[in-house]
Formats: sequence, structure tokens, C-alpha cells
Amino acid sequence: LVKLQEWVKANKLRVVVIFEGRDAAGKGGVIKTIAGCLNPRICRIVALGIPTEKEKTQWYFQRYVSELPSGGEIVLFDRSWYNRAGVEKVMGYCTNEDYEEFLRSCPEFERMLIRSGIILIKYWFSISDSEQEIRFQDRIKDPTKRWKISQMDIVSRDKWVEYSMAKDKMFSYTDTKQSPWYVVPADDKRRARLNCIDHFLSLIPYNDLTQKPIKLPPLKYDVAYVRPPITDQTFVPEKY
Repeated sequence: LVKLQEWVKANKLRVVVIFEGRDAAGKGGVIKTIAGCLNPRICRIVALGIPTEKEKTQWYFQRYVSELPSGGEIVLFDRSWYNRAGVEKVMGYCTNEDYEEFLRSCPEFERMLIRSGIILIKYWFSISDSEQEIRFQDRIKDPTKRWKISQMDIVSRDKWVEYSMAKDKMFSYTDTKQSPWYVVPADDKRRARLNCIDHFLSLIPYNDLTQKPIKLPPLKYDVAYVRPPITDQTFVPEKY
């Protein structure tokens, strides 16, 4: 990943990676794994919330366009413009006209991005209903994970078939030759992350431009400097 990062930076590439899938499918985990290895000035995560009233009046793709990468950047979308084909459709947050227009315009929008030079990669994390249930229960039991599950997730849990149908139709329109969907079997978190990252690295040819180790010069000391008394400063209590 670091080698790819340096190649992207040196060649001013613009990379967009979309991560979609059901709740608790593991999207956030693989994004965290990728970003954790990289320079946040080069690789950034985009996880947009509910549109504002102003954004609702704009062209649907507008708020996503403003998050697209500049040269030398990798942008990881934790959910994306595909919200309209999934949660918005299933939960009734958009009209049928808006939904159908999205399905028609999305492939052309993505072709436009690709023609402009953006490298667009789309992953769908596929999880079974039984594994999702296990992960939901784990989130409920663990206070450190409880924030990950919302009332919306509970409602969506009862709409498994509706989400399946929405996903199937989304694929039928947007799984194109120019911008295919790559499905990641995600019931095993660790394997899903490794398989996804390995596949991601295989899609962008790169050379090793990793920076060589820096040799630190000897430390310089100024004997004339006298540190103020530590009693003049407020320290954090050392409880550990």
C-alpha cells in the first residue's frame, strides 16, 4: 500500500475507491486498514451524512463531486452516491422518478469521471443474514461498538429482501464494462480485508518508489539553554 501511495503521489494519479454493502458488512474495517498504513494527506476517507436542506436542492451528485481527488490523492468512499440505489430507495427517502433517473444517469456520470482520468474502483461487501445478525448482537453487547448500530439499522434488518432486490437492480444498471462492481465475500472479516486489499493493489500497476531510510545527523545540544522550572507548568496526572 505504501508503494502504491508513493506511485500515486509521484504520478499525480486520482484514485476513487467506493465501498458499499449491507450494514455490518465490514466496509469500515477495510477502509480503516487501508488508511491506517497511509499518509492522510494523500489518502482520505469520505463518509458523508444525511444531505442538508440546501444539498437536497442540488444536482444529486454535486456533494460527491466536491470530494473527488486532486492529483496525487486516493479517496476512500465509505458509502457513496449509491445511497440512492439502496437505502433511499428501500426506505422511501427519494421519489421513484429520482430513483429511476439515478439508475439512468449514474453509468454516464461514472464514464465521465473515468474519461477525465479518475481511476474508479467499486467494491460490494457481501454478507449473509446470519453473519449480519451475529455482528449486530456483538455491537449491542459491546459498549465500545454500540455507536455503530442505529435505529435505522434495526429497521433495515427487517427489509433484507427489499435490499437484495435493490442491490440486484443496481448491479443490472451500474455493473458496466467501464466501471464494474467487484464483490467481496465478507462473512470472514480478515479474509475479506486481505482479499480486497490484494485485489485493489492488482488493479493499479506501480513501481516501488518507497523513500529510502533517512540518516539522522547527531543531536545538537545548546548548553546555554536553561529549562524553566517544571513547577511553572501544569502536567497531566500520571495515573498509569
